[in-house]
Amino acid sequence: MRKLTYFIACSVDGFIGAPDGDASAMYPFVDEEFLAFAKTEHPETLPTHVRRPLGLDGLPNKRFDTIVQGRVSYELALKEGVTSPYAHLRQYVASRTLEESPDPAVEIIAQDLVGRVRELKAEDGEFGVYLCGGSRLAGELIDEIDELVIKTYPIVLGSGMPMFGSGFAVGEFTLESVRTFGNGVLVRTYSRKR
Repeated sequence: MRKLTYFIACSVDGFIGAPDGDASAMYPFVDEEFLAFAKTEHPETLPTHVRRPLGLDGLPNKRFDTIVQGRVSYELALKEGVTSPYAHLRQYVASRTLEESPDPAVEIIAQDLVGRVRELKAEDGEFGVYLCGGSRLAGELIDEIDELVIKTYPIVLGSGMPMFGSGFAVGEFTLESVRTFGNGVLVRTYSRKR
């Protein structure tokens, strides 16, 4: 069984972006030390158009071979004219409003998101599934998430999009590791208690 990993950036108070989804307040914390970590530990989480200038294009995957992202996350790339933002992964976009994919490499999941993610997790393979962004998407998939990798930036947003846009439910995870960076960023990895 493959793992679904929610790899997400958030503020100290648990928000992944402003109320409109803008996460640019976190960008200044991506410095050389943090970028070196991303390149060596989680290179698949960098979009293809970012990987190329960093010399990562064409390198083998380390952890993931598939990405599931929400429509809002995907539209950030579309606004820049990028229709296949993670060309180095199999790409799925969860959306009830996108009727057709603008790129043949991107599959739209319009119905039965949980069922489709369960199918992806049940596939054979050594690599996992990267859940990228989307408060509501993470809320819908909360019971399917096997691992959390939370990049916590040293800022407080006060309000905005929470990590999980879902109703109240207690889900237990076990802390596996914590990595600290000189700029105040923490990366915590948790596995789900089953």
